[in-house]
Amino acid sequence: MKRSIILLLVAMLFVISNFIGCKHDMSLTCEEIHFSITATGTDALLNSENGSITVSASGGKQFQYSLNGGPFIDTGYFSGLAPFKEYRVIGHNSTGCSDTVMVSIGSLDPCKGITIAVSATKVDASANQSNGSISATATGASGITYSLNGGAFQSTGTFNNLAPGDYTITAKTAAGCLGFTQTTIGTLNPCAGVTVAVTSTQVNPTTGQSNGSITASATGGSGFTYSINNGAFQNSGTFTGLATGNYTITAKNSNGCTGVTTVALGATNPCAGITVTVTTSQVNPSTGQSNGSITASATGGTGFTYSVNGGAYQTSGTFSNLGAGTYTITAKNSNGCLGTKAVTLSATSTCTSVNITITPAVTNVVPCSTPAANGSITITAAGSSGYTYNKNGGAYQASNVFPSLTAGSYLMGVKDANGCTKTQTVTVSASASGPLFAAVRNLITTRCSSGSGCHMNGGSAAGYNFDNDCNIVTYWSQINNSCVTYTLKKMPISPQALLTTTEKAVITNWVNAGHKFTN
Repeated sequence: MKRSIILLLVAMLFVISNFIGCKHDMSLTCEEIHFSITATGTDALLNSENGSITVSASGGKQFQYSLNGGPFIDTGYFSGLAPFKEYRVIGHNSTGCSDTVMVSIGSLDPCKGITIAVSATKVDASANQSNGSISATATGASGITYSLNGGAFQSTGTFNNLAPGDYTITAKTAAGCLGFTQTTIGTLNPCAGVTVAVTSTQVNPTTGQSNGSITASATGGSGFTYSINNGAFQNSGTFTGLATGNYTITAKNSNGCTGVTTVALGATNPCAGITVTVTTSQVNPSTGQSNGSITASATGGTGFTYSVNGGAYQTSGTFSNLGAGTYTITAKNSNGCLGTKAVTLSATSTCTSVNITITPAVTNVVPCSTPAANGSITITAAGSSGYTYNKNGGAYQASNVFPSLTAGSYLMGVKDANGCTKTQTVTVSASASGPLFAAVRNLITTRCSSGSGCHMNGGSAAGYNFDNDCNIVTYWSQINNSCVTYTLKKMPISPQALLTTTEKAVITNWVNAGHKFTN
């Protein structure tokens, strides 16, 4: 019993003590606590709601926070925020002190400063088919996907099975940055360079009857079908039951290329005695391009229309966007009489009017020098710009200097920025010997051409042979010490007399000048 009373008294004292302590804390004012909050914002990406605000507080304990009047939460982090807005953040502590800050969330543009460049190559479709293709590539970022005409994006830039028409390729990076290019799939002309020639035989009808016939054949392809007066095509080139009149026979090969001929049965042929003459002027295309043109005119009638390579007739005689090749121009007058002319367009080179000149500067080889290949050629070019240079058909280089050459002829080449070239043969010679060396050579030849111990004519006493000029240059010291200073064995050997003062001066003058081949 006494133990229970003691425990009850201890518990009451603990509760009273805690109450008195809490009362003490509650007695502090917010000014004394100095409660405040700070907040920082992280901008959202463009067109996204991924901004955030991070809040922290000081002064007191048990902090909570509210965004734009929403419920208070224990964490100070708010995410999923839209850009271009100002947010009101309220914080309070357990004492009830509060503080408010305003935070603006802006927008980050992940594509700022990024340019996506898109290029595309195409393969045109065959006539009436969807077998064209486009291959696109893009630069400016990584992780690029591609879309055709606003369709779904794919990892490859290749699009197949395309019909003729205009297409827009869109390239998109992982960050959503876009680049565009447009290209047109054209139609391959299976009749380019093909001329369908139609010949016919005829049987004129009996007067007042429809018993005439025309039999046509054609060249310029295979699988021909035939039509009369723009009617339905048939496999046979024979048309019967024809009355007097003028008929147009059209032959069409398996690729749809056509040729025509006009036949008059039992009547005056409107083209009899008529010669349709076609004249043309042309602009040749640049190499590798389709920027040529042909302009045709005709005589031998009126109301002319014109066709190129058996294609559709048009009132204008001008045909543009032509590449290099041979084209057949057909002129047809109002009576259907035809005339043709073949025109060949040749690719023109940008180098036709370029005249590159080469001016070489040669440094000849100095014999008996190290290295032995000490000649050089320096090329100066004029007449164009952007030069590179080569030697003997080798690789072109930016430098116009070719050092370390031996004596001989070299084919020097120059190429300009457009690939125009010019070559010229340049000769590097061996330099002639100098007069001082020539005098020494003559002295040695005169005084060392006979007798024992000779260094000439194949002799190599003491290991020296002076038949070779370069040996004289190499062993100049031995020659001087033997023939002039006598610090080596005296030369020449008796019974030949030693060199005279004048002869010694020949060696001394050469040695003092540098004892070289060119001295």
